[in-house]
Amino acid sequence: MKKIIMAVPKGRILDELVPLLKKSKIIPEADFFDKKSRKLMFSTNNNDLSIIRVRAFDVATFVAFGAAHIGVAGDDVLTEFGYEEIYDVLDLKIGKCRLSIAKTIEKKKNNIGSQGHIMVATKYKNTVTNYFANKGIRAECIKLNGAVELAPRLGICSTIVDLVSTGRTIKENNLEECDVLLNITSKLIINKIAYKLMNEKITRILNKFKKTLNG
Repeated sequence: MKKIIMAVPKGRILDELVPLLKKSKIIPEADFFDKKSRKLMFSTNNNDLSIIRVRAFDVATFVAFGAAHIGVAGDDVLTEFGYEEIYDVLDLKIGKCRLSIAKTIEKKKNNIGSQGHIMVATKYKNTVTNYFANKGIRAECIKLNGAVELAPRLGICSTIVDLVSTGRTIKENNLEECDVLLNITSKLIINKIAYKLMNEKITRILNKFKKTLNG
């Protein structure tokens, strides 16, 4: 009997997800909580469910291609990839942050909208390109997967788009938020084909989360 595979993100979102899993009576095996473990797939107390732990940016891809049947992904990832193969079914109300434009403070006075072209350091190329295109601005994205705040400091560009939570990193690197592209929470997502073929099992897991969130 085929198991449901659930993709969960590493890092900050996982720290918030673990209590939600426990309240939903989904308990991964001990290795899942062992920070020294190099395992990526884990059994749970539910015989029909296994969990894989992957990079946050990869969860939607695993679910879209059917390698995982359900997953937890932020609005930033769902917007960036726009996979049609995914149902965004439940707001888990965790991983709250925002995707923001930030500029070096001395450059912030310049109106972004007055420029026909802008260079932006970000890992959200599709989201950023579409956002500025809707404003009639051509955005040239410099793809960085981390330490994006260093790009203006080292003279690559004066504008970045990145996730902001407290805003401390932005401020400490002489940057200031100009605009918010997206307010983000993490969603429970489901592969559309899997939802049809494994509806009963997936619905059972979905209802566990709904019960926890409504309780």
